[in-house]
Amino acid sequence: MQQSAVPELAHTHTSPIQWVATATAIAGVVALSSVLQPDSATAAQPGPGARTAAAPAAAPDPTGVAFPIECGPAKAIVQKKASGDLDGDGRPETVAVVRCDAGSGTPPNGVYVLTQGTGDKKPRVVATLVDPKDRLSVTDFAVRDRAVTATLLGYSSAEVPSCCPDVKDLAKWQWKGGAFVRSTPSEARSV
Repeated sequence: MQQSAVPELAHTHTSPIQWVATATAIAGVVALSSVLQPDSATAAQPGPGARTAAAPAAAPDPTGVAFPIECGPAKAIVQKKASGDLDGDGRPETVAVVRCDAGSGTPPNGVYVLTQGTGDKKPRVVATLVDPKDRLSVTDFAVRDRAVTATLLGYSSAEVPSCCPDVKDLAKWQWKGGAFVRSTPSEARSV
């Protein structure tokens, strides 16, 4: 006879007294919950002239936006996007990382800030943070604390092949004085 690796459990079979005890406990909880009710809600309809809080504005959707990037016969694609209120006006902006949909190679990125007014049908580009003409690729992209941060990969000279960026730069953009100002994040370390 082979001995089981699991010890024998004493309560593997229920008895009628256990069912009665369980039913009594559940009945007690139900009875107690009917006695302990929260206070009545006192909702009131807003009076004439009362203002209700507006629903938060939706972040602009970059789908279908005509980005200022030259792609020739290829189309522009949004690789990454993130939203947040960058200028403190209570309406979110969307930041989009865009590149041409090339069949091969490493096409450069453009980074664009989109906004959409209340009456606007489509979002519009209001700022270019990274111009594709600068031949940069964007990684580690984020929008938080009213700032845009990204790691930019570039080239030390025109002779460096586009497959192999050899320069790494950390960048941070914040809205100051009516424009996006670029700085180096405080956590940046030289590579």
